[in-house]
Amino acid sequence: MIFLINKCLNFKIFNFISYRIIFSLITSFFINLFIGPYIISCFKKLQNFQIIRTNGPIGHLKKNTTPTMGGILIIISICLSVLLYCDLYNVYIWYVIFIILGYGVIGFLDDYKKIKFNNSHGLKVLYKFFGLSIIAIFIIYIMHLNQANKIDLELIIPFYKKIIVKINYFYIFLSYFVIVGTSNSVNLTDGLDGLAIMPVIFISSGLGLIAFLSSENCLRNDINIFHLKQANELSVLCASIVGSGLGFLWFNAYPAKIFMGDVGSLSLGGALGIISILLHQELLLLIMGGIFVVETISVILQIAYFKFKKKRMFKMAPLHHHYEIKGLSENLITIRFWIVSFILLLIGIISLRIHDAI
Repeated sequence: MIFLINKCLNFKIFNFISYRIIFSLITSFFINLFIGPYIISCFKKLQNFQIIRTNGPIGHLKKNTTPTMGGILIIISICLSVLLYCDLYNVYIWYVIFIILGYGVIGFLDDYKKIKFNNSHGLKVLYKFFGLSIIAIFIIYIMHLNQANKIDLELIIPFYKKIIVKINYFYIFLSYFVIVGTSNSVNLTDGLDGLAIMPVIFISSGLGLIAFLSSENCLRNDINIFHLKQANELSVLCASIVGSGLGFLWFNAYPAKIFMGDVGSLSLGGALGIISILLHQELLLLIMGGIFVVETISVILQIAYFKFKKKRMFKMAPLHHHYEIKGLSENLITIRFWIVSFILLLIGIISLRIHDAI
């Protein structure tokens, strides 16, 4: 909105995307700080408390008086910041907002059902998966209709620029798995105070940097990215996610005063997935989001191993619960996962230039 007003009034400071990135981050951060206490107080009165799994770690039982559905706070701050500082004529922005809101609704229904029936089941897995799939397929179809050139069907391979895979219509299936898969991966990782939100912040920062550089045609020969004219606005949106994430972490850090719930984890995961698709950095997302990948694989291995061997590979899945059962403190696990996530972010950024040395 400010971007559009700026165009009309010729207020030049907001002509520079760097200023809009900074203001977007700061605005979403302070929106969370301002309305966070009111949301927490309201949810406590409504008794929107976290439902703890009966078969989960014993130490989590004390969290049954901590409000959940804090993802609503994240979505509000992101959307307000985007409306203020993004170019609303840019279709990339609306792709991401559609996923955030759509997945947010699915997550809200899941959280609401858990609270209403006082159990950890939520929506049936089939219904939840169906809802996520319909939203993903719809937005992928719209994106496919609006494809402007053959670049839209090419996949960038990290670490080596000369390898660009033409995936043609496999793009549709890849996009689906990236959006739905990333959404569920973030959801699985969100099991400890502050655990999921910091990797989201790191990845959003990395994707925001790539989005900013993607609009610079002069850099296309120096780094492993496509020149995408519309992508620069995604850097403003990524900044709003970073700011919102930091603002939410203010209340979600150990000991958490509020949890994001499925409404937050599904929407944030979906947003990361579709942003990586728009930037053609799906494989880079696997690197930067390695924490989410490992957490998901640990669940898959646990289920498969138990099915065939009738015993557990890990003491509990996802992986962070395994370390909890082994005796590591929640805070220690979270911080170590943050460190690993930051290292993966750096590896991802390095991969944009490492082709020069190969």
